[in-house]
Amino acid sequence: MKFTPLAATIAAVTLCAGALANAATLDAISDAPAPVQSIQNDPEPQSVPTPQPAALVIQNSGEIVQPIPQDAVQEDEDFASLSEAVAAQDAQLDPSDELECLAVGIYYESKGEPLAGQFAVAQVLINRTQSGRFPKSVCSVLTQRGQFSFVRGGKIPTPPANAQWRQALAIAQVAQKDLWDGPAEDALYFHARYSKANWARPRVASIGNHIFYR
Repeated sequence: MKFTPLAATIAAVTLCAGALANAATLDAISDAPAPVQSIQNDPEPQSVPTPQPAALVIQNSGEIVQPIPQDAVQEDEDFASLSEAVAAQDAQLDPSDELECLAVGIYYESKGEPLAGQFAVAQVLINRTQSGRFPKSVCSVLTQRGQFSFVRGGKIPTPPANAQWRQALAIAQVAQKDLWDGPAEDALYFHARYSKANWARPRVASIGNHIFYR
């Protein structure tokens, strides 16, 4: 079959136009944004709450410090003096048997003595419970035969609810919590200055009207 030059020209133009149209279509498809996949039916991820640590404090020196829990601060609080430690105790406390026995010993053996002397008596009573040579409770230390003259017939008396008793109870709390380091840290015995006792024991301290020994 033969074509005339005009027919050939028309056919060539038609073919070129078709090719350009196809190319434009392909470019448009390649430039189109990818279809977005629907996630409406996908369940939302569940976030698991995590415990939050205590807020960090940055000091002026640049040191980062994590605050101590309040109960720990209260337990480990440092005091400038024994009187400050005594004043910080709970005056309305309902004491346990051991704490009350400790306060009774302080009251009857050293009421009216300096705070350091009363605290030293408390240390002697506590030291005895830990020594292995005496009973393991303060109440039993007090009622041990021949040790404390205010205990009669094995019965511990009840002190009057006065200011000296409240002070003795506060000193007992300081001693039981080990909030203060007194001069009679390792003392196990004591007697009044006017006593004629001649003990061959190492002397630990002399406070107020009492002398303390190991």
